[in-house]
Amino acid sequence: MIKRSEFYGQEFAYQKNRRFFATIAEGLEKEGGEELTALGALEAEPVFRGIHFSAEPAALYGIVYQSRLCSRILAPLISFDCHSPKYLHKTAMKLPWELLLNKSGSFAIGATVANSRIKHSQYAALCLKDAVVDYFRDKFGRRPDVDRQDPDLLLNLHIDQDRAVISLDVSGGALHRRGYRQKVVAAPMQETLAAAIIRLSGWDGERPLVDPMCGSGTLLCEALMSSCRVPAGYLRRKFGFENLPDFDRQKWLELRREIDHGIVSLPDGLIRGTDISKEAATSTRSNLNMLPNGSDVVVKRCSFVDGGPLENSVIVCNPPYGVRIGSQEGAADLLKEFGSFLKHNCRGSAAYLYYGRREMLKMIGLKTAWRKPLRNGGLDGVLAKYEMY
Repeated sequence: MIKRSEFYGQEFAYQKNRRFFATIAEGLEKEGGEELTALGALEAEPVFRGIHFSAEPAALYGIVYQSRLCSRILAPLISFDCHSPKYLHKTAMKLPWELLLNKSGSFAIGATVANSRIKHSQYAALCLKDAVVDYFRDKFGRRPDVDRQDPDLLLNLHIDQDRAVISLDVSGGALHRRGYRQKVVAAPMQETLAAAIIRLSGWDGERPLVDPMCGSGTLLCEALMSSCRVPAGYLRRKFGFENLPDFDRQKWLELRREIDHGIVSLPDGLIRGTDISKEAATSTRSNLNMLPNGSDVVVKRCSFVDGGPLENSVIVCNPPYGVRIGSQEGAADLLKEFGSFLKHNCRGSAAYLYYGRREMLKMIGLKTAWRKPLRNGGLDGVLAKYEMY
């Protein structure tokens, strides 16, 4: 790495205005903006599938370390009009890449393209990759490697209406990969979606939280992390912001110690889960044990009926939709039985059910208090709230 002073005072875009961009699942933009503001972001402006915001270095580190809802955090390096692959390559070659990446290091590029003369995202990523490689080869006679699995540096290229933005992914990878999910069953829920469900439920730890069909335990893990103030990035080994030329390691280490010191214990019996599948119950227990206080979450192998009444509780659940139980017909029968269980055995409780298929709303036989569309990977699902009186 060369010192920043050798770059003759030139700055990357984020250094000039301290503006960053968080990507987030469709439908969670408002909640994401509120979370970022609570974590120290300034001037948070939600847009479609993202939030623009400002942050000083310490706030940025804390946001990346603690955000439960955002998918990635990006630091823009340069934005420019981009009408051709040749101009993309030429402009990218002007960036001082040695400030971000060692010539013996590795990098990867993610790209999105829309409404532009460059039509294909993979081709756009290839053009940027060639520019980075050519820059190092021309200046140092040696080039960094491409590593799509565990790169030292992760770049993001976004081109929309012939306007390109090259950013450094300060997350260092998708933030939903918390690191606790060592074992999974079929069709696991994405961690950021599970965190959103816990947030949208309004659960504050005053009543027990129960997942009666816990699967891999993602909802239970996110509830535990929220209740005990465990930062979302607690198990991550590295972060992309460590590649920023103005990264302050001492400030980051002090901040991380302060945040981790705020982790609190879990009251007995506050979070519980059941699943009729032995594999699911085992996976849930294994995943919970990766987290502080995870052994204090009660997990039992039994059906929701055998688990007993769930009165005056917050119930969160992602009912199977034909994957784990083998057929959509079986899913319909299970939902009908579960709806009857909620109606007759869960007095005073509120249930928040996420359906991977919206038609499942009609199968449970209960009236919703509200519903909110939420995407889970490629699934166009919906979260529904039910009040049990």
